[in-house]
Amino acid sequence: MTDFPIPTGREEAWRFTPTRRLRGLFEPLPDGGDGKVVVDVDAPDGVTIDRVDPRTDSRVGNVFTANERVAALAFEGAKQALVVDIPAEARLTAPVSIAIRGEGGSSYGHMTINVGAYAEATVVVDHIGTAIRAANVEISVGDGAKLTFVSLQNWDDDTVHLAHHVARVGRDATYKSVVVTLGGDLVRINPRVHFAGPGGDAELLGVFFADDGQHLEHRLLVDHNQPRCRSRVTYKGALQGERAHTVWVGDVVIRADAVGTDTYELNRNLLLTDGARADSVPNLEIETGEVAGAGHASATGRFDDEQLFYLMARGIDENTARRLVVRGFFADVIHRIGLPDIETRLMAAVDDELARSGDTA
Repeated sequence: MTDFPIPTGREEAWRFTPTRRLRGLFEPLPDGGDGKVVVDVDAPDGVTIDRVDPRTDSRVGNVFTANERVAALAFEGAKQALVVDIPAEARLTAPVSIAIRGEGGSSYGHMTINVGAYAEATVVVDHIGTAIRAANVEISVGDGAKLTFVSLQNWDDDTVHLAHHVARVGRDATYKSVVVTLGGDLVRINPRVHFAGPGGDAELLGVFFADDGQHLEHRLLVDHNQPRCRSRVTYKGALQGERAHTVWVGDVVIRADAVGTDTYELNRNLLLTDGARADSVPNLEIETGEVAGAGHASATGRFDDEQLFYLMARGIDENTARRLVVRGFFADVIHRIGLPDIETRLMAAVDDELARSGDTA
């Protein structure tokens, strides 16, 4: 761990994170990361699911590289890795569904998803229950393949969850990442994407809703290291409660050889009550002048009283009007997921979040 000393909290990568609430994740877990976690997998025919020793299986670690201490501890400490292999040219008719249920204690996790060339697949990972968890996901999207990867954080209120999602996108491949964070005490997700050939396309979508006392943090990196690749990042969050805190950091790097890059990132945050805090930091680093397009935008604002007045003037009660405005705020992102069951579930979850507060329900 000498490469990654214990952070002080003043480092750029940790300055927004309440490190005192990490419950020991900066050190090797005392029980070896064997906290009770149940992983259930439902996969269509043709998909291979293996539970392997990450130190001996050659399919593990080809994409993932640790860039901070907790990720490195999780990679070294995980005693078992879940490997999902989707063969070349497969066209899955149903998603691969993975349910991760925490039943208390501290744990490490590692997942490897390999999508063969020209295959098309969807993988949905659902996190529920109670846990203190550090986990890594590595994803390889083969040439010409298409993958939608959905990670749902619907933990109980006492959970701490730190995760890295590292994806390598092949030549002319399409990768869609969807991160939805609703539950947990402290949740910090780090999606990272790089390209293995020209013509790759990456879309990173995110939805998060923080209540009083929750800290929800998303740190993204899109590394354009190949020519003629495209990326789009859209994350939207809502906050309610005096101690609700969200962090979004979006880093996009365009390397000198990545000519013809087309990239744009967007973050929007909606403050529903006084005292909530949203930090939003978009960063764009360009090393070549030959780009097709590059930009970013970020905004944080309060509830629009004019929209509320407009709806109430047409006979809609205040609670319903507030719900409609927030639904509309999230709708354009949720409807881009492309999975009707997930979209319906998320809209219902937004309603549940609003119902928690008499001021915003």
